[in-house]
Amino acid sequence: MAVQDQQFLWNVFSKVDKDRSGAISADELQQALSNGTWTPFNPETVRLMIGMFDRDQSGNINFQEFGALWKYITDWQNTFRSYDRDNSGSIDQRELQTAITSFGYRLSERFFSILIRKFDRQGKGTIAFDDFIQCCITLQTLTNAFKAYDTNRNGWIEISYEQFLHLVFSLKA
Repeated sequence: MAVQDQQFLWNVFSKVDKDRSGAISADELQQALSNGTWTPFNPETVRLMIGMFDRDQSGNINFQEFGALWKYITDWQNTFRSYDRDNSGSIDQRELQTAITSFGYRLSERFFSILIRKFDRQGKGTIAFDDFIQCCITLQTLTNAFKAYDTNRNGWIEISYEQFLHLVFSLKA
């Protein structure tokens, strides 16, 4: 990474680290992020992202971890904007279906309406940026858990009720 990129990241990190602890807490990250709706960034999405990038398991993001988190959020912003075809600042069901399908998923229209209901915190029939990230992380986490049981790679699994409960309760999403 170039020196000026490191300096830029340090400047951003320093602004987010409000208490000057040398690490970014979930609260600091939530306050620093914008979902474009003038509402607080989804705390569950923040928790998921902290968990993904907190390599030393401190519960916070240090500067070394921040670079990867910054790239991750920037990549999600670019992805979100590319599927927000009408530039509304949110993703409707049609845009969500286009995005998720382009990621390689083949799901029914009915399922996309379930995703909208599940991740639409504002009740507008659309998904904001932060909820889009959470939706995609959750879908990927569930897919990975399913694949662990889909030994034939045919899209079907047979598990007991206890295996199902174990699968659900052991998820990090």
